[in-house]
Amino acid sequence: MRYVLGLLLVLTLSVTTAAEIHTESVTYEIDGEPFEGYLAYDTEREGDRPGVLIIHQWMGLTDYEKMRARMLAELGYVAFAADIYGKGVRPQNRQEAGAEASKYRGDDRTLFRTRLNAGLAQLHESPHVDTSKLAAIGYCFGGGGVLELARSGAQVEGVVSFHGSLSTPDPSDAENIVCKVAVLHGAVDPYAPMEEVQGLIDEMEAAEVDYYITLYGGAVHSFTQEMAGDDPSTGAAYDATADRRSWRAMQAFFDEIFQ
Repeated sequence: MRYVLGLLLVLTLSVTTAAEIHTESVTYEIDGEPFEGYLAYDTEREGDRPGVLIIHQWMGLTDYEKMRARMLAELGYVAFAADIYGKGVRPQNRQEAGAEASKYRGDDRTLFRTRLNAGLAQLHESPHVDTSKLAAIGYCFGGGGVLELARSGAQVEGVVSFHGSLSTPDPSDAENIVCKVAVLHGAVDPYAPMEEVQGLIDEMEAAEVDYYITLYGGAVHSFTQEMAGDDPSTGAAYDATADRRSWRAMQAFFDEIFQ
């Protein structure tokens, strides 16, 4: 009987201390224009904790980034999914997404970096964030975005690019990087092929950045995103193994930079 009562007590405690994830839409301004991000954190945890900025893929801030924010909150982080495009600017198809993304991926990355750093500032102001422990992750367009954030000299501990765009107009900007860099990439990604991977290696080495690149065999672009479908011949497809491995790699990276 005592064993049963003890077990019930343990189960009760487990339930009462389970994560309670708070989420909310957050409207903020950049140069007078409205933007709408998404914040997630565990209300059951005490004290400040590391903060993670999430940069969306080319369709803008969607349920996908919100899901990742909740997953990060469950791991004990404060997660803020930034809005690069602006409130209400949500492409409805590939053509619209390409047109919107091109505004930030051109030869002048000033606008892109401004909005990336504004998202970081919003995370900095979020409740329960230990501002000495910040990182950023991004997917596709956002994977390139976190590299641009690092190249801008942002004060973060590390950035993680998931199947991101890798090239930049001025590789010497890597000299501004003050954080560690993790690139998690599909080995056969046709949108950021091995020539771009080698270009990133050359860039990072020239600037003596603390970085690593992990290639996932057989994985193409968008390998963490189920909405990309399951046909690698299109160049973008979900890969459950690469998704799982890259998420674990991110967690190991965070364990290192936030120790």
